[in-house]
Amino acid sequence: MTIEAKEKEKDSIYKPFIATIKGIKELSSTEKQFDIQIDDKETREAFNFKPGQFVELTVFGLGEAPFSIPSSPNNKDYFELCIRNVGNVSGALHKMKEGDKVGIRGPFGKGHFPYEEMKDNNVVIVAGGLGMAPVRSLIKYVLENRDDYKRVIIIYGSINPDYLLYKDELEEWQKRDDVEVRLTVDEPCEGWQGEVGVCTNLIPGIDCPVDESYVVVCGPPVMYKFVIKELEKKCFKPEKVFLSLERRMECGVGKCNHCHIGDKMTCVDGPVFSLWEIRNLKEAI
Repeated sequence: MTIEAKEKEKDSIYKPFIATIKGIKELSSTEKQFDIQIDDKETREAFNFKPGQFVELTVFGLGEAPFSIPSSPNNKDYFELCIRNVGNVSGALHKMKEGDKVGIRGPFGKGHFPYEEMKDNNVVIVAGGLGMAPVRSLIKYVLENRDDYKRVIIIYGSINPDYLLYKDELEEWQKRDDVEVRLTVDEPCEGWQGEVGVCTNLIPGIDCPVDESYVVVCGPPVMYKFVIKELEKKCFKPEKVFLSLERRMECGVGKCNHCHIGDKMTCVDGPVFSLWEIRNLKEAI
């Protein structure tokens, strides 16, 4: 690679692509899904991501923030972002409309969910709250290539039924005979027929062989140590347990040191890590 090419590649990670909001869907009172299409066709076709990676989204004139990509990597026309209205960038984005322009950098993250290694194994997914967004990309990929995997078990917990994300898809998955969906909420409402309590309560019921199983965990940081404790009781192998550590990321390229954990950068080395990699890193869990 020439010096000029290296400089061009280096600059490309800092310069956002111009993209258009092609669709907006309300998922809950605090989350919306945005369908994002990169304007330049050549750039759009070259935009390849793996389940678990993320992008930096720019609201011009305000700033940028990192967001995981919950859509299938097989969809090349556009990608989806699930965004909670909690900050300046996300708040401004929630006020935008279809046709508005944003900037996109990425995809970023070396660590991703190992969907290739998972083939011919059981896949267990444990998600809490907004944690459904990062794992949805993996779920969609696995279901699009269903014959490559053994059992698929999805455990998803939320505060109450209104805050469950992708309700339509959850219902579709529940109707399938090749997916096991187990939902739970802390605060049930009238008519709720699922489990009540935190998602860790459902882990003891997992009955697939640990030697033939991968586990993916994503949710609020407070849930991780309790989930891991339950997984260790079941003797799941730490090298086959993967966690998404998206918190505290800012620049996306390892320059700001904001997401530094031990000797690793969440944005560069992650955001997905195996439990084996991080179990002894201070503040990782």
